[in-house]
Parts: sequence; structure tokens; C-alpha cells
Amino acid sequence: MKFVLMTAFGVVGLLLAMLLAAEIGRRLGRREAARDAGGLAKGTGPAEAAVFALLGLMLAFTFSGAASRFEARRHLITEETNAIGTAYLRVDLLPEDARPEIQELFHRYLDVRESTYRNAEDMAATAARLAEGTALQRKIWTKCVAASLRPAAPPQAAIVLLPALNAMIDITATRVMASRNHPPLIAYCLLTGLALVGALFVGYGTSINERRNWLHNLLFTAILALTIYVIVDLEFPRFGLIRIDTADQAFNELRDSLR
Repeated sequence: MKFVLMTAFGVVGLLLAMLLAAEIGRRLGRREAARDAGGLAKGTGPAEAAVFALLGLMLAFTFSGAASRFEARRHLITEETNAIGTAYLRVDLLPEDARPEIQELFHRYLDVRESTYRNAEDMAATAARLAEGTALQRKIWTKCVAASLRPAAPPQAAIVLLPALNAMIDITATRVMASRNHPPLIAYCLLTGLALVGALFVGYGTSINERRNWLHNLLFTAILALTIYVIVDLEFPRFGLIRIDTADQAFNELRDSLR
């Protein structure tokens, strides 16, 4: 909720800043028109075209990147549940008396992984659940290695089971790094700056009208601010309104299938 409020205030602030920039552009245009009977300055078209082309490029770049990272993070959840399910099934290769304890560790591990990012805004709780999951990984690995080396275990147990466990462990680090993968701050600063300059040009271009065209300015600034909000929301799918929490249902479905 804190993130939603912060982004909402940020978008409203950007909207107001763009409206202010548009008003400044209009006043600059009106002042210039009053001084020069020829009207607004000529030759500003290339500059406007360059700014709006770059603005469109940045919007496309950041939106496309945010959407692709959103989908990648959602697919990683599916990949992790598949990795856990595969490793769990291969536990059947171990001696029968070693399976119950390891399977119980898997059930606990599933519960921890499902709840790890449930309240991602609580950094301390998320870090604690990540640490708990790492501790369970070590226990599962140690128990599986010991059981697979027992004389009663078939020779292929370690060959088949341990790589599956390794994949199950590796995917957790991949998900952590994916959650931290965002464009550099300078990209958002550039996008915001271009939006303000674009609003300035819009206000300057509409200054030839005697009356203010609030509808035109409001539509331009609102659409641009909303687009930037969606980009930021997609970048943080555990915090905002656009979320990937529904993908965590895969953990519940896997848990039910393993009982």
C-alpha cells in the first residue's frame, strides 16, 4: 500500500509539473507573439520533432522492457514449481526409509517459498523467509546426498536426483536477481525530463490561441503520466496494482498434488 501511495503521489506530481510546464510554454509563446508581429519563432519544428521522437522511443523502450520483465518473473515461478516437483518425484529413487523425512522437508520448503514474496514490502520478513528457505535447501541437499550414497540406494539415484536438486536451488537465486533487475534511474530521469520538455512544447504550440486549451493539455499530460505509472507498476509487480501474486497459486497446486 505504501508503494501504491508513493507512485500515485509521484504521478500526480508529474501531472501537475507537466501542466505547469505547458503553462510556462504558453506564456513564453504569448510573450514572443506580443513582441514579434510575425508570430511564434520559426524553425522550432525540428527541435519539437526530435524531443517527441525521443520521448516516444523512451516510452517504447521502458514499457517493452517492463512488460517483458513482468512476464519473465511470472514464468520463473512456474519454472521453480516445476523444478521442485521434479526433484520431489526423484526422491522416490532413494531407500524407502529415507523418503518420509525428506518429503516432509519438501513440504515445509514449498510452504516457505510460497510465502516468501507474499508481503514483499516488508523487507525484513522477506529476507527472513529467504534465509529460512536457504536453510531448508541445505537440509534437503544433505539428506539426499547421504541417502543416495547408501548401499541400498540404486546407482542412478545420485545421478538423477542431485542435478534436479541443484536446479531447484539455482532457480531461487535467479528469482532474487530477477526481482532486482530494473532499468537504471537515469532512464526514468530522462523519461521524466522529456515529458516535461514535451509539455513545454505543447504549451508553446497552443499559445497561438487566445484562450487556453485546457482539454488538450490535460489529455496530453494525463495520458503521459498514466503511461509512466503503468511502466513503474509493471517494474515492481509485488508492490503496485499490477501484480503477479496469482502466479503463486502454482505452489498451492503443487502442494496439493504432492499430498
